[in-house]
Amino acid sequence: MTFRVSGKQVDVGESLRTYAEDTVADTVGKYFDGTFSGQMTLEKEGIGFKSDLVVHLDTGMVMQASGSDLDPQKSFDNAAEHIDKRLRRYKRRLKSHRADFHESPEAIEVAYGVLQNPDTQDEIPDDFTPVVIAESTSPIRTMTVGEAVLALDMTDAPVVVFRNAGDDGINVVYQRKDGHVGWINPSLVK
Repeated sequence: MTFRVSGKQVDVGESLRTYAEDTVADTVGKYFDGTFSGQMTLEKEGIGFKSDLVVHLDTGMVMQASGSDLDPQKSFDNAAEHIDKRLRRYKRRLKSHRADFHESPEAIEVAYGVLQNPDTQDEIPDDFTPVVIAESTSPIRTMTVGEAVLALDMTDAPVVVFRNAGDDGINVVYQRKDGHVGWINPSLVK
């Protein structure tokens, strides 16, 4: 287990660090026997604190959650509670769909970049080119649409890009503003 606790402009004490490590280890241990890694970042938010928690399971699943409160430990507890709920749902889903669920050993690596968002209050010139803030690669796993929706729910990400197990095409599921899940399958468009 590798778990890192850090603070942004905040000094994280040893007691909170130990508490976070033990809580996450116990939470993951309730549902999975395998190893995991993760990190918790504590930052000041207004008059309170915000905790961002990321847990990487050895199955490849990544779960993210955040919590806010006036007390740093309670903000972590809120985030840990979200992770606990997601782990419980994920474990239940794995048990109920064990025959259908398959881990794809083959995943392709794709590059992605993060672009700088222009200041929306100013006039954007016609020749504006956004600045690339970060570039990285990420694996695209082969999964069914149902598994991709589960990954979307578990990671709390706005979008999941995956290779569809049914037609071997690159697909996208995303969280819509109305709360529903959208699915983009370019292979259906002729």
